[in-house]
Amino acid sequence: MKILIAASEAVPFAKTGGLADVTSALHKKFGKLGKKSYLVLPLYKKIRKEFKLKDTKVSITVPLGNRIIKACVFTLDDSVYFIDCPEFFDRDELYGTSQNDYPDNASRFIFFSRAILESCKALNLKPDIIHCNEWQTGLVPLYLKTLYRNDVFFSKTASIITIHNLGYQGLFSAFLMNLTGLSPALFTPEGIEFYGKMNFLKAGLISADLITTVSNTYAGEISTKEYGFGLDGLLRKRKSDIRGIINGIDYDEWNTEKDKYISKKYSVNDLSGKKQCKLQLIKECSINPDPKIPIIAIISRLSAQKGIDLFLPIIESIISEKANIVILGKGDDIFHKKLTAASKKYKDMLNLTIGFNDEFAHRIYSGADIFLMPSRYEPCGLGQIIAMRYGTIPVVRKTGGLADTVSEFNTGNDKGTGFLFSEYTPNALYTVLKNALDTYKNENKWQKLILNAMRTDFSWENSARKYIEIYNEAIRLKK
Repeated sequence: MKILIAASEAVPFAKTGGLADVTSALHKKFGKLGKKSYLVLPLYKKIRKEFKLKDTKVSITVPLGNRIIKACVFTLDDSVYFIDCPEFFDRDELYGTSQNDYPDNASRFIFFSRAILESCKALNLKPDIIHCNEWQTGLVPLYLKTLYRNDVFFSKTASIITIHNLGYQGLFSAFLMNLTGLSPALFTPEGIEFYGKMNFLKAGLISADLITTVSNTYAGEISTKEYGFGLDGLLRKRKSDIRGIINGIDYDEWNTEKDKYISKKYSVNDLSGKKQCKLQLIKECSINPDPKIPIIAIISRLSAQKGIDLFLPIIESIISEKANIVILGKGDDIFHKKLTAASKKYKDMLNLTIGFNDEFAHRIYSGADIFLMPSRYEPCGLGQIIAMRYGTIPVVRKTGGLADTVSEFNTGNDKGTGFLFSEYTPNALYTVLKNALDTYKNENKWQKLILNAMRTDFSWENSARKYIEIYNEAIRLKK
């Protein structure tokens, strides 16, 4: 089986969120399972600077409205390919600045979607399945069913699309429809029209052979009005074609016994290294040096979806409970400003880093005591899974993948891996966090909780095998 994973980001090349971790991990795991896997990405400026790529000498042309765009294809190891188009991808960021998306994102990802298919032909890479991810590649399945339906090269190629976050759909002006090359007849409520705009994710949802999303709970949630973001009707219609597969993490990278970024290795058999990691984090963040004080960590996109609006009103209450706070992430300017103000006010107990640093993230996971993830909705989430592996206890909202991966700690029988709350209010968050902080004071209970969390298994092995089953199902449907 030849698998082509089409995505706008993948570790270690380009990352804004969990999508990058998923695509990279699947690509690597498929190879270990004996499948021929390929990954195709845009060639962003960052990739060009940081990686030594090989020119395949393959060039392509892609129609874009009245223009013909030329591009080249580069590779790293003949399994990861990059579409080189400086006009669209030679930029500092992937999708836009913290203030605004790039105004030509429609053109950029119309081009990218079609360039994926043209590159396959130019490289003579004939995939059995194209695994599309998010709105940035949502047009690919629709192109296969329309413009390329009579192309013998793709006559046996099936497609699936994975919804990583339904809140991001790729909505663009109807006036840009001509750039796609698609028939205007597709701009209908049954097609890619969405409240007067083009919807790139919807294009994939109506045309892919199967749809996947990143947890079982989220697979059900997206067909409801609360979580469907206007696409719940379509998703209910395709409910029998939707599969939920929980994301895994790469245990080669996230391994407390091998992690090169942490100050002291540790394991379920010897937790002493975690205490050393905490001391190192305290020193690095210049927070209250008392090692008995718990450290609450947030590693997240700083947005309302991630529950930052719940967290802000209770910062003072958390500080009053004698807890340190360490935050790493970037997102919306309004949250940058409010969190910056809080970090100045409580500079001895709240450390804020705007941006993302992978090495620092490892040190936070290993040194913190509690990992906070109060998301409004969370398709899967990787942070809580990584935190558990590092013995850092998750406090999460009971939604999506958080509900599927974290189980409530029961102080009566010492079973469970974290703490959950349901009501989306600051008070509900504070109540569950206070429960976690109170449990932390019982050293014996907390040690048992740490061991429970570290023994969870969310490796990619099972998830990758389930994807292969779905690929085979999609291929059978294609026939």
